[in-house]
Amino acid sequence: MLQRSTIQLLRFPFSWFLLPVYLFALAMMNETNIYAALGSFLLIHLLLYPASNGYNSYMDRDEGSIGGVKNPMAPTKQLFMVSVLMDAAGIFLSLFISLHFAVCYFVYVIFSRLYSYRGVRLKKYPIAGYLTVVLNQGALVFYMVYYNVQAGATHFVPWQGMAVSTLLIGAFYPITQVYQHEQDRKDGVYTISYKLGVRGTFVYCGTLYAIAFALLAWYLQQSGELRYFFILQVWFLPVIAWFLKWAWQCFKDKAAANFKNTMRMNWLASTCTNMAFITVIISRHFG
Repeated sequence: MLQRSTIQLLRFPFSWFLLPVYLFALAMMNETNIYAALGSFLLIHLLLYPASNGYNSYMDRDEGSIGGVKNPMAPTKQLFMVSVLMDAAGIFLSLFISLHFAVCYFVYVIFSRLYSYRGVRLKKYPIAGYLTVVLNQGALVFYMVYYNVQAGATHFVPWQGMAVSTLLIGAFYPITQVYQHEQDRKDGVYTISYKLGVRGTFVYCGTLYAIAFALLAWYLQQSGELRYFFILQVWFLPVIAWFLKWAWQCFKDKAAANFKNTMRMNWLASTCTNMAFITVIISRHFG
């Protein structure tokens, strides 16, 4: 029977924060293989991400708040075993989508473990750790979904989609770390957010969001689908408003960069972004 700590530290709700990349890939497709879409959704969000969360928590043994969990329980050996079993099950089940999808899935697992494993611990390096996260959660996930879910014989994957996904994750990820600089430092982890500082993190993330939106606008304009960009912007307005408000609060008082405000930002940003891409999917296929 699964222990409460195991269930908590797998952090299934955290998959909601990472869902935008999957939905973005679907939103950019003209035709979709519904079975591959459903299968990849379940594998990525119910096995891949939670197993990665669990393994990371087992290695970190956090005593302070972590993404989505204010008071984490102590991890046990069961958490490690469950994360390994989930990885094995995910890789095996991925073969039912395609060998290509399974290979991409395996690559994600490997880099996720190198990120957390105490013997390598890529996460303790600000640049290497940051690139590991944004390239895997951004470009790789977009690529594996788009390549395997789009219907038809072609397997062309637009580089613009992978770039935008990477930029969006790259802008989102440092914000999730802005409240835990001291906790990370005590563990010997120096994240890019720690190096940038609170103000620098907001400036950096705001700049990356602007670049991502500009590239997305250009991409959709080139493909004659600029109307989708304006649909997205309607949903992004609340995110931009809260981001600027919170940044101003943090500039005046760094204490505002706390767990509560970070989670509020995460839930708002992920919910609005998910709804934005769902709206585009509905508009593209049923409008």
